[in-house]
Amino acid sequence: MVITRPNPTGHARLGLAVGVKAAGNAVNRNRVKRLARESFRHRQQELPPLDFVVNARVAAGKATNTEIRASLAAHWDRIVRRCARS
Repeated sequence: MVITRPNPTGHARLGLAVGVKAAGNAVNRNRVKRLARESFRHRQQELPPLDFVVNARVAAGKATNTEIRASLAAHWDRIVRRCARS
């Protein structure tokens, strides 16, 4: 899940919330956070100036890297489309 809020800085910022219940042990939590940061860095220039909080759900701990990347890409695309309309 990705939550967004406007920010006054003029560029996109990222926050992460990956709990034990969502991803399990430290290895999985760090993997999910690393993939989220990498995905955000690749798309940061095209994202609107918002604060983004990626809140991992239970399925994130069991998902493959490819599934996590695809899910985040879909979130970024949806956000860009919604902001373009407004």
